[in-house]
Amino acid sequence: MESSGAHDQFLQLHDLIIGSNNVNDFLGELSVVAAGTLSQTAGSPIDCGVTLRRRKRSTTVAGSSDRARELDRLEQALGQGPCLTAMEAMKPVLLANVATDNRWPEYQRVLAEHGCRAVLGVPLALDENHAAALNFFAVEPDTFTEDIVKRAESFAGLAGRALRLALKISDAQNLADDLTAALQNRTAIDLACGVIMAQNRCSQEEAMALLTKASSHRNQKLRELAAEILGRVGAGTVSTHFDP
Repeated sequence: MESSGAHDQFLQLHDLIIGSNNVNDFLGELSVVAAGTLSQTAGSPIDCGVTLRRRKRSTTVAGSSDRARELDRLEQALGQGPCLTAMEAMKPVLLANVATDNRWPEYQRVLAEHGCRAVLGVPLALDENHAAALNFFAVEPDTFTEDIVKRAESFAGLAGRALRLALKISDAQNLADDLTAALQNRTAIDLACGVIMAQNRCSQEEAMALLTKASSHRNQKLRELAAEILGRVGAGTVSTHFDP
């Protein structure tokens, strides 16, 4: 059973979903909460970046600070680092001391230049189509103790559940938007056929054939041509006699 603290934190993340306009907005708020949670546990400032992978392509989508976003983006550009490794291994990956651990030399030079001395990558459990990870950055080496890593894992478990919900809501909204657009296009095409039928005294099938032929001849999308015809109706200058 979840502790009351974990339950309260999940409710906080749930509220963030409700108050966000899209997944990226939610992840921006999530990175701030994640950074605050670990900073409070560590007793020192910790930044957080968020990497989201869709269709096998990773991108930095959010961060608790400009530095966190920049360091996360640079990791994606270099293709190496704790966050990317954590997403592949699906377990936390710790770079305890940038100066002494040489697993990712190019990225570690970048980290040192930005005043970052330790990094912790923690994956979020999502689904087969998405992967994500939290990338924590500390200004002091050895900041991420065993207790802090466990705290980060616990938070990531809650964050993963919240993000799965946010992605499902986003996918449902995108589907609804696509269906609405399709219906609007279908309506415009049907109305345009009606205009052609009235002017040419032809059947709906013949009107659709004329519209399709004109669309192909002009190399113009059917919905765009339909909208053009309906625009002429509004302007009072209807002409549906297309050039052969």
